[in-house]
Amino acid sequence: MCGIVGLHLREPSLYPHLGELLTGMLDQMVDRGPDSAGMAIYGDPTWSPAAHATVSLLGVGVPAESLATAVGSALGVAVAGIEVGTNTLLHAPVPAPALADAALGEAPDAILIGFGDDVTVLKGMGDPVDLAHRFGLPAASGWQGVAHTRMATESAVTAAGSHPFAVGPDQCLVHNGSFSNHLSIKRELEAEGVAFDSENDTEVGARFVAKQLAEGVDLEKALRLLGERFDGFYTLLVSTQDSFAVVRDPIACKPAIIAEHRDYVAMASEYRALAGLPGIAAARIFEPEPEEVYVWHR
Repeated sequence: MCGIVGLHLREPSLYPHLGELLTGMLDQMVDRGPDSAGMAIYGDPTWSPAAHATVSLLGVGVPAESLATAVGSALGVAVAGIEVGTNTLLHAPVPAPALADAALGEAPDAILIGFGDDVTVLKGMGDPVDLAHRFGLPAASGWQGVAHTRMATESAVTAAGSHPFAVGPDQCLVHNGSFSNHLSIKRELEAEGVAFDSENDTEVGARFVAKQLAEGVDLEKALRLLGERFDGFYTLLVSTQDSFAVVRDPIACKPAIIAEHRDYVAMASEYRALAGLPGIAAARIFEPEPEEVYVWHR
């Protein structure tokens, strides 16, 4: 019984309020997943500086500045490092995959939880709203954000096991439900060279989608292919650098509600997470239909 919230802003005047709005939405979902949480923010100038790639890491084991110095020496460029809770963020003017590879080369025991030009991923254990405030989420800005409260059902309660799973550049996926055949698909992906960081079924879905996108499939088609291959009950929210997408399983077992407003598109597991959004009375409120893929673009 996890909780999902997401916000895709259409109106630039709302960008400075992204973190504040997302925190308010997250606050309404705590009882759906009190053990851990994660969030992805697109476009915050501190967490994802312009013209720099950003990587998000867990379990680095050394101060962020020390890792930044080592990665900078390896890449031959200036690298900045900051700590946000137990997360380490690195920024550098290089392609995001190169920064990610260099970071893991210097900290091989760390777990890469996000990378890209615009996205920052933060994860932790404990009360989701407490985590959000410790991370500084209410002050974050940007054009898009996703957050998740987790109630673990099939894998350990760890920060790394929380959502979102962000395994492709500027991509993240959050999930309420379970995939019943994820192990067979995981074995197929591993045979094709895909590596995994956890035992979480959601990671299998995220890596399946990331592989489709890397092969040139668009996000809508990637989610349709997921629906053809994965069994189980699920609501998914998937975001990329320019897209925000929602899909449910064939019987729509897991709850989801969408608010489409001229200034934003918002999604949550329950309406109460949407009720405090500005102008919500003027929004079109609806439940996504089974198997239908809904995609909005920046």
